[in-house]
Amino acid sequence: MPSFDIVSQVDMQEVRNAVDQAAREIVNRYDFKGTDTKISISDEGIDLESSAEGRLEAAVDVLKGRLVKRKVSLKAISGGDIKPAASGRVQTAFALNQGIPQEASRELSKFIRDAKLKVQVQIQGDQLRVQGKKRDDLQAVIQMLRDLDYRLPLQYVNYRD
Repeated sequence: MPSFDIVSQVDMQEVRNAVDQAAREIVNRYDFKGTDTKISISDEGIDLESSAEGRLEAAVDVLKGRLVKRKVSLKAISGGDIKPAASGRVQTAFALNQGIPQEASRELSKFIRDAKLKVQVQIQGDQLRVQGKKRDDLQAVIQMLRDLDYRLPLQYVNYRD
């Protein structure tokens, strides 16, 4: 029986490259001179810090631009609320969205079932498995989800015939 998996993954190497490029651009740009703007990446996400709120927003724009150039969806990051830090500085943090949460899995599963296609959907941890007898039904599900433009970046992997 043909099947495929719906996952939400982020290529960490591309994210690391985008952060490195953004950090290099921030160091070299004239409008960031003297603001001591920093950008760093950790397992939890991406942290930015600057001495002025305007410069922090500009650094966020640089980061988002680099992520888009590296073909990392902006849906893969969440957060970004600006908060005051020590010594009159401001900071923000972005979390990386990995996997599909249970709530989103249920929403997607219900959406697929409501389409009345002859497929079965199983929630398997942080991914969904879609099975059907016809390849055309599976391709219709993929196209339907692409048209949905969901809040998470979705990839369709493990397509088996």
